[in-house]
Amino acid sequence: MELNTLEKMQRKAIKRSRKEFFKLGISLIFMAIVLIATWNKIPGNPFLAVAALFGAYMAMNIGANDVANNVGPAVGSKALSMLGAVILAAIFESMGALVAGADVTGTIKKGIIDLGAFARPEYFVWAMTAALLAAALWLNLATWLKAPVSTTHSIVGGVMGGGIAAAGGFAVVHWGTMGKIVASWIISPILGGIIAAAFLYAIKKTVFYKENVKAAAMKMVPLYVAVMGWAFVTYLIMKGLKHLVKLGFPTAAGIGLVGAVLVYLGVKKAISRYGHILDDDRASVNRLFTIPLIFAAALLSFAHGANDVANAVGPLAGIYDALAHTAVSSKAAIPLWVMLIGALGISLGLMLYGPKLIKTVGSEITELDQARAFSIALAAAITVIIASQLGLPVSSTHIALGGVFGVGFLREWLDRTQRLEYRIREEEARLKELKNRLEAHRSELEHLEAKEDKSQEDYERIVTLFEAINKLEKEVKKGSKALKNVEKTKYVQRSAVKKIVAAWVITVPAAAVVSALIFYIIKGAML
Repeated sequence: MELNTLEKMQRKAIKRSRKEFFKLGISLIFMAIVLIATWNKIPGNPFLAVAALFGAYMAMNIGANDVANNVGPAVGSKALSMLGAVILAAIFESMGALVAGADVTGTIKKGIIDLGAFARPEYFVWAMTAALLAAALWLNLATWLKAPVSTTHSIVGGVMGGGIAAAGGFAVVHWGTMGKIVASWIISPILGGIIAAAFLYAIKKTVFYKENVKAAAMKMVPLYVAVMGWAFVTYLIMKGLKHLVKLGFPTAAGIGLVGAVLVYLGVKKAISRYGHILDDDRASVNRLFTIPLIFAAALLSFAHGANDVANAVGPLAGIYDALAHTAVSSKAAIPLWVMLIGALGISLGLMLYGPKLIKTVGSEITELDQARAFSIALAAAITVIIASQLGLPVSSTHIALGGVFGVGFLREWLDRTQRLEYRIREEEARLKELKNRLEAHRSELEHLEAKEDKSQEDYERIVTLFEAINKLEKEVKKGSKALKNVEKTKYVQRSAVKKIVAAWVITVPAAAVVSALIFYIIKGAML
């Protein structure tokens, strides 16, 4: 039996190893192709090819880590299968990057360091190369640890560390900008969590807690999906398509309102037509959120590809511009070949290594169903809209995870306040009864043991009481443990929360330190 178990474990280990070697092989082939294709892009200067190699590595790590936030809730709620989510996200991430990606990007990400700090153009090239590799290495480690982190913060840390090393001092950093980034660690998850929890609570109060769940759903679900329609049309215009069309919030919101009305009418008509097949229960109503969730995952992926591809290709475009013109400029056009590296790298990283983080976001923090995942997706879009209008710094990664945390903590609070109290009273009453019986048996045993003239029946009763007391003591112990477990019921895995928050906090400094070290290594090798 043990030999069979060992053989099974060995076969699984071999299969897993082959799978990992296959993934690694595909990754290395992609990076090798990028290296070869860019080797002579600038004749006599192969350093661009090295930077492109690191850019490809960074893009794959963005796909492996950051994309999980867009599709994780949909997978966790079973609205999408893992394979379906990976295919959908890969398509829309690539579309976002290629169709709506930045035409021009600031070569110094987020304006965190001063361009005048670079005494020589090659220092800028080395600093950006170090930033790319440092950010990619940190993302690689975070993915291995199953900790979703902000790719923007990773590259910001890399640029900061490389800039400090290149300029030889901390004065080069715009600390006001860095302060905003630190503020986003707090603002993003709190805003996302509050908005997601608020929408889920509204859905529960207006649908799931109603006596006739089906009738309530047919009335309210079109309204909630219409709100999502407004949020995503507005979000897409302001964030996903901002490099193609320049529209202000009032115009975007107005177009979003038209979209919301059309969505409301379409969903209401569809539910009226197919409402007869719905059952009057939560599971049936939950399925109404499935299609909106799939659209949400697609649109979030499109917007992510359009915006966050710059984390991989922005520094690479800056390097190419500096090498081509032997000067550092504040803006650099992104050639198509650079954008292709970003788009293909993100998609490849997602397909090869994304499922690990998708699983973490979708099911390892808290249990999600379609309504909960819907609230998280809606919160992601609305939070970005609100934050952009208030001028608040936010991270899409932190918003999405904040939404997951918010939904989980709301479930905890509702269960504690509505159902948990009843369960606690029930367990307390059962435990009290067990203790009373135990006390009665002990008193009777004490009385029998104190008797001087014991009959045969007394001795038999004493034996019976010992057995009963022993059994009751075990039941009391079990009951006490059950009561504690009920009182400690938690729907959010604290260990996952602590690990993720810790990774958020150290992302910028970790990437900065690694980037500075890599810069010194490059400088030592090149001079």
